[in-house]
Amino acid sequence: MGRPSDADVFADRLEAGRALAHRLAEFRGRDDLAVLGLPRGGVPVAWEVAQALGAPLDVFVVRKLGVPGHEELAMGAIASGDVRVLNADVLRWYQIPDETIEQVTRGEKTELERRERLYRDGRPLISLDRRIVILIDDGLATGSTMRAAVGAVRSLAPARIVVAVPVGARDTCEALGEIADHVVCLLTPESFSAVGQWYLDFSQTSDEEVRRLLATAGRTA
Repeated sequence: MGRPSDADVFADRLEAGRALAHRLAEFRGRDDLAVLGLPRGGVPVAWEVAQALGAPLDVFVVRKLGVPGHEELAMGAIASGDVRVLNADVLRWYQIPDETIEQVTRGEKTELERRERLYRDGRPLISLDRRIVILIDDGLATGSTMRAAVGAVRSLAPARIVVAVPVGARDTCEALGEIADHVVCLLTPESFSAVGQWYLDFSQTSDEEVRRLLATAGRTA
């Protein structure tokens, strides 16, 4: 399949966020709501949603813990809030020793902390305890990062987790429904090869744009 027609795609991440906010209108005005954007591309989408719903916005940094020698395979993940989740099945199948897990964790934690400092300027992650948390990215292909984010947020005792994206592979969106409380995928095209094909402008989101959006979001704990 070629590129979709312009009528079938989003102009950019901000337009996608406005469309997503319209679909999430039932949450507008709640005082127990938090919107989390996965950096970098998920933050502009999440910014529009948070503005429309009157909710606090934060960034949720996730780093995959890849199996040594098979880095594309996640044996777990670490995330904002000093959270680590491990995939017991992968650890058992590959018989990964504890010292290897710790070594990989240390390496990824260094990068996670760098991004936390860059994006937050020392501000802590907003409390997610007993809140409805909307986790947002600009799209879902394999969904591995979002799965890690859902697992990490779940450990922080939210009331509900809603995964919301403008576009995603149908199988991925359906699979996420098994671990999230609710999943919203605006577009689930039959032929899906990459998130970027569903945007006219899919230029890379910069670290500076993430910082700017968070600074103008009116975060409240």
